[in-house]
Amino acid sequence: MECGPWEKGQEPDQYSDIPQTQVRSVDCKQGAVRAVRYSVDGNYCITAGADKSLKLWNPNRGNLLKTYMGHGFEVLDCQGSCDNSQLISCSLDKSIVLWDVTSGNFTRKWRGHQAAVNTVKFNEESTVIISGSVDTKVKIWDTKSRSHEPIQTIEECKDSVTSLDVSNHEILVGSGDKHIRNFDIRMGTVVSDYVGDTVSCAKFTRDGQCTLVSCIGSTIKLFDKTTGELLQEFSGNINRDYRLECSLDHTDKYVLSGSENSQVYVWDLVEGGCVAKLDHGTVGVVHSIEPHPSKGQLLSGARCAFLVWEVAEGIEDERAEEPTLSSSSAYDSKPHWM
Repeated sequence: MECGPWEKGQEPDQYSDIPQTQVRSVDCKQGAVRAVRYSVDGNYCITAGADKSLKLWNPNRGNLLKTYMGHGFEVLDCQGSCDNSQLISCSLDKSIVLWDVTSGNFTRKWRGHQAAVNTVKFNEESTVIISGSVDTKVKIWDTKSRSHEPIQTIEECKDSVTSLDVSNHEILVGSGDKHIRNFDIRMGTVVSDYVGDTVSCAKFTRDGQCTLVSCIGSTIKLFDKTTGELLQEFSGNINRDYRLECSLDHTDKYVLSGSENSQVYVWDLVEGGCVAKLDHGTVGVVHSIEPHPSKGQLLSGARCAFLVWEVAEGIEDERAEEPTLSSSSAYDSKPHWM
């Protein structure tokens, strides 16, 4: 599907809120970047690397703030906590690691999985951690307990767990068995939906009413969370061989996805048409994307770098307001990156 910044017959400024101006490309110097994630307020980001490291950045300036080392193999996923103090990461080494943001040291390490851990998430209060592995298990860990055992293990999946998303009482699980499963923790129920192919990524919409699912070799689909009804399909990007991330922007207006042809694709959620492509040159696979939580900014990860994309209007104003981080900044005395 051909697409540009707007469809035929539509005004250019109709899509002026899409972050399609590349303002920065940062070589992370940590091998291949496996994931890039914003902090909860969008002021900072973390990258997971093939060199076994996590790195903390100011994406608005491209400054490296801290490096976290402790995994034995590639780091595959990461996330920051809601209280500014911790990071969580998972790895090919089968472990999940909880980090102290300020000191750079890890405080807990869990090894309950029997294979590589693909994905990891905090719950909304950052009191528990949910992990999904190639061993087909989803495990839930208590961040306050000193126990090395999970508080719960979910064994519904028949193949590798490829994706997780978490709301205040639900866990959305995507799997290589071609299903998504929504676990309602309050009710103790699970709803399973067959989606036709290996799940690359599954996300709740921000309003909590729908699920967005991308599959290898297939289109991206929007489902009604309650009924399982297919509401919309989005096509054009290439996803044949890799797990690529999809997401919605901070307004739930646009659907975004990486692609194997050096692009990030953007679709109108309601109409389903492709309205923009963000060209990454010759990088090949763009596998990780992360929309800003509250404004028109996007991070994308490809090869050894992350790129920052912004809405064209207002870029200069935003740069003028950026804080300057120095050795005497508050960051050095207390964790405030989230």
